[in-house]
Amino acid sequence: MTHSNEWTERRLTRLEKRDGDHRNAYQRDKARIMHSAAFRRLQAKTQVLGIGISDFYRTRLTHSLEAAQIGTGIAAQLTQKQAELSAQLGIDEHLIESLCLAHDIGHPPFGHGGEIALHYMMHEHGGFEGNGQTFRILTKLETYSPSDGMNLARRTLLGLIKYPNYIDLLTNHHLETEKPESHRLVKSKQWHPPKGLYLCDKNAFDWVVAPLSSNDQQRFSEFSVGDDRHSKTRYKSIDCSIMELADDIAYAIHDLEDAIVMSMVTRDSFEVEIVAPIKTLELPWLSVQIDVLTDNLFSAAPYERKNAIGALVNCFITAISIEKQDLFESELIDYNAQFAENYQIALGLFKSFVFNYVIRKPELQLLEYKGQQIVMALFEAFSSEPERLLPTNTAKRWLEADSDISKHRVLADYISGMTDEYATRLYNHLFLPKSNAVTDSLTP
Repeated sequence: MTHSNEWTERRLTRLEKRDGDHRNAYQRDKARIMHSAAFRRLQAKTQVLGIGISDFYRTRLTHSLEAAQIGTGIAAQLTQKQAELSAQLGIDEHLIESLCLAHDIGHPPFGHGGEIALHYMMHEHGGFEGNGQTFRILTKLETYSPSDGMNLARRTLLGLIKYPNYIDLLTNHHLETEKPESHRLVKSKQWHPPKGLYLCDKNAFDWVVAPLSSNDQQRFSEFSVGDDRHSKTRYKSIDCSIMELADDIAYAIHDLEDAIVMSMVTRDSFEVEIVAPIKTLELPWLSVQIDVLTDNLFSAAPYERKNAIGALVNCFITAISIEKQDLFESELIDYNAQFAENYQIALGLFKSFVFNYVIRKPELQLLEYKGQQIVMALFEAFSSEPERLLPTNTAKRWLEADSDISKHRVLADYISGMTDEYATRLYNHLFLPKSNAVTDSLTP
């Protein structure tokens, strides 16, 4: 049952009642997320362009806010278009907004460079991955409860599990070569982490999926195996599917705006990579309007570009519907939101364009590589003398950790919580002889 009380349960029951608080579980979850330290730090973490290049482009925080706006838009249009089914599934705009706001809080400094660095340093100790770290922050690290993190509602946590299996089981070890002689020789393509959870957070995951039948639990964690890549999970909840679509639209369309404004892409390349193939897809409205949209996107008038961005976002939002998979007993995971035919292909064109013409740009790869080196150097330093170099509260957690794996996880928690700027200042303080600034304590 999607409306069962067990899905709004929290692991730690709050005994005190606040007079006049009429919010539902998901409104309270949204407040906890927005007021968390992990959420605030997103303002100083890389989205696509490195922090410091310009004050115009999007950060992880503004990306999350835009994804949340898109997510609530998807939920609203589904409630209108498929009213009975949406009510049956309990689609809640506050829940979707919470998921979109929280989906990136586990990402480390310096984007994928930081993620690769931490996974490399942690690959013998459970690995590191941004989505797995998000789940860990929500269920353990944030200080809304003694030991259960933000203590969010069960359905909220289910919606934030994009990859419901463990990194240890999803890793293709053939991709991970022997450790190079120097951190500067670590190749990113060989150390991309599989997307999943940490085994050390198994108890929290087990609690989240406890209402599902044993058959549903087993199938929910199934994954596909590839010879040339890590294994990938197959399933997610209805709420997670909406959040992922919102995330994809925000990345593909809004991040494109940054690239256009900062002259990182040309109209000629856009017409070849986007316009021509979209015309062949014969999509209602989009294939006909793509030339007009292109004129507006590359117009000198900012309001025309904004209009085009809004029209594209609306086009993709309204192409989404809820579909039944007929695979699970629980409706929460048997239904998923998805694009109408060919719209997924169209959005993929925008995503690939941003990836190939922006993220893969040598200038940005240099910044990502630099961040990767900073994170590995910090990890190596702290692991060499943790009691000496770590802040007092983190050193205490390190001392209390009961295994080598747990101690390494404390270091990963600490470094992944840093902002780009904080990590850079700390690196300079540790390794540059002329840097004498004392850094503030950071509590991830």
